Amino acid sequence: MPTGLGILNVIGEMQDLRGFREQHWEGGFEEYLDIVQKHPEVARSAFQRVYDMILAKGTREYFEYKKKIIHYNFFDDPDRDGRDAVYGLDIPLMKMVNIFKAAANRYGTEKRVLLLHGPVGSAKSTIVRLLKKGLEDYTRTPEGALYTFRWMLEDTGGRKATADIHEFPCPMFEDPLHLIPSESRQKVLDMLNHNLPPERRVVVAGDLCPACRQYFKEFNLRYNGDWIKIIQHIRVQRLTLSEKDRVGIGTFQPKDEKNQDSTELTGDINYRKIAEYGSDSDPRAFNFDGEFNVANRGLVEFIEVLKLDVAFLYDLLGASQEHKVKPKKFAQTDIDEVIIGHTNEPEYRRLQNNEFMEALRDRTVKIDVPYITKLDQEVKIYLKDYCPDRIRGKHIAPHTIEMAAMWAVLTRLEDPKKADLTLLQKLKLYNGKTLPGFTEDNVKELRKEAQREAMEGISPRYIQDKISNALVSERGDGCVNPFMVLNELESGLRHHSLINSEDVRKRYRDLLQVTKQEYEDITKNEVQRAISADEESISRLCGNYIDNIKAYTQKEKVRNKYTGQDEEPVERLMRSIEEKIDIPENRKEDFRREIMNYIGALAVEGKTFNYRTNERLHKALELKLFEDQKDSIKLTSLVSSVVDRDTQEKIDVVKARLIKDYGYCEVCSTDVLNYIASIFARGDVKS
Repeated sequence: MPTGLGILNVIGEMQDLRGFREQHWEGGFEEYLDIVQKHPEVARSAFQRVYDMILAKGTREYFEYKKKIIHYNFFDDPDRDGRDAVYGLDIPLMKMVNIFKAAANRYGTEKRVLLLHGPVGSAKSTIVRLLKKGLEDYTRTPEGALYTFRWMLEDTGGRKATADIHEFPCPMFEDPLHLIPSESRQKVLDMLNHNLPPERRVVVAGDLCPACRQYFKEFNLRYNGDWIKIIQHIRVQRLTLSEKDRVGIGTFQPKDEKNQDSTELTGDINYRKIAEYGSDSDPRAFNFDGEFNVANRGLVEFIEVLKLDVAFLYDLLGASQEHKVKPKKFAQTDIDEVIIGHTNEPEYRRLQNNEFMEALRDRTVKIDVPYITKLDQEVKIYLKDYCPDRIRGKHIAPHTIEMAAMWAVLTRLEDPKKADLTLLQKLKLYNGKTLPGFTEDNVKELRKEAQREAMEGISPRYIQDKISNALVSERGDGCVNPFMVLNELESGLRHHSLINSEDVRKRYRDLLQVTKQEYEDITKNEVQRAISADEESISRLCGNYIDNIKAYTQKEKVRNKYTGQDEEPVERLMRSIEEKIDIPENRKEDFRREIMNYIGALAVEGKTFNYRTNERLHKALELKLFEDQKDSIKLTSLVSSVVDRDTQEKIDVVKARLIKDYGYCEVCSTDVLNYIASIFARGDVKS
């Protein structure tokens, strides 16, 4: 048991004192100019910083439907073990990062409001949260360093500093390069950018905020315009962004109309200081603490931006296009920040229909953030919350999460226009499975023909709520199975607040039946494999089949090992295997020659044939062996109360295989065998 002193020592050892000192560096203006010469990236714009932050985590490329997709590792949230990871949205994220790239190069998109648009629960807020957290972390690293300044006020030349004010930090965290007079700025930039490539050149846009401008004017009068002496009152310091401290990251959330006030965006008068400075138009009697002010040099998030009052939306126009805001009683003030908002579809449609908001629409770049349509990516969302490490005391049966995710994805897909393609098959094609007669071009066409796919359907939040209900339920004997979750999903549809049509409710119920049928097929296959997992029996059956098709294709006879007599190939045996994978009578000869040619090609390469290397043959052998053994195991006897000892031993072997190979527990392996047994008892097994 560690002592209190031991715990303190552990905390002390984990401290990064050197990093702390680096993050709290301060120095003179001259020292800052040296830093800019060595590391011009410290003077980047907000968009450049965000873009570099995303690239710093690395990328990987892959091709989907013959199109190159870039996956940005930043959105995997690697620094927090994927706590806020975003799955299945590589294309929307790629579009967003391209906007950041264009803005970083000052191609025009830096003058736009970024608007994430999509259905509820599609990860819009998560994406912005990742950007905010990422900026906080990035500015603590040497690569993401940026600087601001404060005024030293021990002697202000005629206006002595009060006892409790000896310094004045820039309220908008400006770049110290704003202190360079406009008439000297170009020459200084030419010196700083000498021999630098275009992408690394320093650009200074904007001027001092009203408060810093006031101090600059006072010192300018005191020193008769001697800029060098003015700069002696400047201390440059490292700046780390923090949402909690309201430094460089702002968040604005709409309230009811009576409580909304535009000063929340641009700051308000500090009435306590009016007596000290004599006027409410003195910038030092003004709090530059609106969201636009505090987000300078970083990012401001507008939650449900289109629910804002129109007066607030007007503030966005200047902030985006001119990079300026208008505080009360002051001139327009320069800002440099990423403005990003998110909204749901009803609010966006209202914006489109409002002819008075054309200016805002024109300054908005919309990025659609749809629901996920890939099953394996949807599954990752729920595995993050319902993995074994987090769920204690309960076991989640195999395919439980998968079936819930499958139903969610099915509700988001549009019915295919091809008559020979089911919605479930479309889901499998989207998930990367190949189906006969469908190429990558066909899948690409399927995506193109769907106009509103993934913009409607069931939200991941609804799935999470129902999985949670199933986990805390008293049913299941410590194990949650797919039917418990699917039943929760179905019962919740009656009261789902976002479903306002009985037709939609009926469609979702029908899709639950499709999901249950798919689960039945999956579990049948697993039980079949568990029953027919006797490698020795499969090998014997395979050897027998190969001997017969070899004799058949070469028009020879097969030697009977028991009698020693040469006999004709056993057509019944061969067909009983081939029929398991739907080889028609008129194609049997082609299939047999295909197998023999495959064996011959392996022999030429000096390799030995193994049935596992041929997926179709392997499946056919498993199904044949299952058909032969299921009666000897008497699985259907599970639905009765009497099971003999020999049958029970065989069933226990199958259960052990399900537990070992497929992730079942004692409870759900028994449940799934009972479930499959009841299907056999009804005679529902397909021939």
